[in-house]
Amino acid sequence: MLVFIQKNYEEISKAAARVVSETLYEKPTSVLGMATGGTPLGLYKELIRLHKEGLDFSKVTTFNLDEYIGLPPSHPQSYHYFMYENLFKHINLDERYIHIPSGMVDMNDLDKIHQYCEWYEQQITAAGGIDLQILGIGANGHIGFNEPGSSLGSRTRIKTLTLSTKQDNARFFENEITKIPKYAITMGIGTILDSKKILLLASGKNKAKAIKDTVEGPITAQVPASIVQMHRKAILIVDEDAASLLDNEYEEIVTNLE
Repeated sequence: MLVFIQKNYEEISKAAARVVSETLYEKPTSVLGMATGGTPLGLYKELIRLHKEGLDFSKVTTFNLDEYIGLPPSHPQSYHYFMYENLFKHINLDERYIHIPSGMVDMNDLDKIHQYCEWYEQQITAAGGIDLQILGIGANGHIGFNEPGSSLGSRTRIKTLTLSTKQDNARFFENEITKIPKYAITMGIGTILDSKKILLLASGKNKAKAIKDTVEGPITAQVPASIVQMHRKAILIVDEDAASLLDNEYEEIVTNLE
């Protein structure tokens, strides 16, 4: 696991964009695992800029980590809507290669839910697996919607959102927790670990405890992100605030993408 500390959010975004762009230059047919939320927004803005300067996404395949259950793709807070507004419609990504979990699975039909989750896993396998999985991290250490206590070997499935996660995401729902869906469909921790490379980003003091536990704490299901310690090619890029509780010294990554 490589940990790089940047001065601020802007530098995190530039450094992350460098990792993604280098991946695409090395393998234009790369399979990218995509994350949503506030953390990757800067990365996506950088990728749009790089695309305008020639970065090609035409042969790239994407798989999103998760989606809220009950939100149609057209809903402004759905992750389908998020990805198109903040990245997909600004780059030359072929829609045939975009995969986002459906938030409209029938919660009353457990067999269909299971079949759909298996289908999503099969699509990842058929694409050759994820080359680079982009991750954010929750204040409670969750990755995707794998909340504390999630099985470290879990696959794509439905999860109930914790109160702390709802509180973190309330800002996207007019600060009204009651508007946040109760469930989400998410790649499992085992699915994430199958990725050939992981890129985890974190910014702000509210993520400091989670980063401390992820990087220097024991591997535990109570901090799902701590499992990245076991990955052979995990890269963590965090700002000084998110790294403020770390005891050890870590490197800084060059962010010049000009």
